[in-house]
Amino acid sequence: MAKSSGLGDNLYIDGVDVSGDIGSLGNIGGGPAALEMTGINKSAIERRGGVRDGAIEFTSFFNPSEDETHDVLSMLPTADRLVSYYRGTAAGGWAANLVAKQIGYDPTRGEDGALTLATQAQANGYGLEWARQLTAGKRSDTEATDGTSLDLGAASSFGLQAYVQVFSFTGTSVTIKLQGSSDDAAADAFADITDGDFTAVTTAPTAERIQTARDAAIERYIRVVTTGTFTECTFAVSVAINKTAVTF
Repeated sequence: MAKSSGLGDNLYIDGVDVSGDIGSLGNIGGGPAALEMTGINKSAIERRGGVRDGAIEFTSFFNPSEDETHDVLSMLPTADRLVSYYRGTAAGGWAANLVAKQIGYDPTRGEDGALTLATQAQANGYGLEWARQLTAGKRSDTEATDGTSLDLGAASSFGLQAYVQVFSFTGTSVTIKLQGSSDDAAADAFADITDGDFTAVTTAPTAERIQTARDAAIERYIRVVTTGTFTECTFAVSVAINKTAVTF
């Protein structure tokens, strides 16, 4: 894959696209804590992985319009937030997802008159997860739809985690779910992935993280489908496929 810039990126928080008000992203990181376990008979440091962590830090511009960034961030909720950074908006591209606590919404007024606000999202429970985009950024369905499949390159045997950001919805309800096939439906028809259904959406904005069993078989091709009674739903989905056994 060719090198790329950070142009055209998106940031979503709890089903709200705040991309247009984000001036910069700082730390997007995570992983296990490094635990020192160096024996006295060793000549170099020994480390083992500890608990997972993660963070996404960003600076926003002040936008007090209704349902825009100030409305989203100034609440400083104590409940978890779901933050998704989309590196570009192409199906198959990468997205970093974080179930997090929001820390701060701190303004800085520069001598030049600029007003910016710094926010941190710190992981709660799962750590930062890099995932593949199953939608090209946002996708808008106006009826039950079978999405385009993504070739994962190979099947896996350790389950998945998936994230949805739902930006708008009109109708009674819509279920957004994952389906898999071993050969892109050439002979093996797409079928629902067990535990691959998000909670039925009846209002927006909203966001959710789901996970399958840790030993779930995930086939090579995967897609997002929608079912239900609705006239419009705009959403984004990304999925993290486990290559080895993972415990949360």
